[in-house]
Formats: sequence, C-alpha cells, structure tokens
Amino acid sequence: MTQSTITIDVNLDEQKIPHQIMWNATQSNSEAKQEAKAMMISFWDGKERAALRIDLWTKEMMVDEMADFYYQTMMTMADTFERATHQAELVNEMKGFAQTFYTKFKQTQEKQ
Repeated sequence: MTQSTITIDVNLDEQKIPHQIMWNATQSNSEAKQEAKAMMISFWDGKERAALRIDLWTKEMMVDEMADFYYQTMMTMADTFERATHQAELVNEMKGFAQTFYTKFKQTQEKQ
C-alpha cells in the first residue's frame, strides 16, 4: 500500500488572519511547496454523518478570484458526484446552479 502525505502551512498575521497558504504532497510532480490564496477542505465523518470543513483565504484573495474559485469548485464537485453516483440529472442541476451563480456574480460586478 502506498501512502501520500499532504502538508499545509498557514502563516497568520497579528490578527490571526491567513497571510500565506503553502502546501505540498509527497505524491505530487512538484517537490516545491505551492502557494495558494484560498483553500477548502472537507472530511466526511461517517459516524456523525457530518461534513467537517476548513475554509481559509488570504487578504490578497480578490472578490472576483473568490467567485472564480467557488464556480470552479462547484463544477468540480458536480463532476465528482457524477463519477461517484452516475446521477446525471442531479449533476446537470448542480452545474446549472453553478453557472447561474457565476453569471449573477458577473452581473453584480458590472453594476459596480
């Protein structure tokens, strides 16, 4: 059995707000740590039937980047759900919501 380790380093400022997020994985093609402006990690607790989450972002994360991040995350979640369940109709609804979300975000940005 092969094991992979994922390491995440979060540097905080004086107010304990993430200043820098760096990560790497032992099974990655890159040996160097990668920088990220935001992260979302979810774990499923089967005993409690609950999602455990860590959501962090740095002060440098711009609002338009956050919208892109959420849109891409929702689309990826839909793809993962399809691979796991083969529920094409639900996947299409999820992707439709993601596209509507992103379109509405862009419209609000144009008004500002």
